[in-house]
Amino acid sequence: MECRLGCGACCIAPSITTAIPGMPEGKPAGVRCIQLNEDNLCKIFGQTERPDVCLRFAATEDVCGATNDEAIWLIQSLEAATQS
Repeated sequence: MECRLGCGACCIAPSITTAIPGMPEGKPAGVRCIQLNEDNLCKIFGQTERPDVCLRFAATEDVCGATNDEAIWLIQSLEAATQS
């Protein structure tokens, strides 16, 4: 599946534990990535400073669902299920 431009769920819902430019400690779940612009597009997409975790993310229906709201819900659910 193709990523829905302007969704941003993968940049908001999950925690990211590696450094992001402007967020050296990563980010907690539910916090907008500082690199996500007002149109929910990544400001560093395609740049070398983009974290590996972001590069490896692949939009799939089981993670992204059919809508942006469903993507937030699915990723939040996965985040909660993987917390120790």
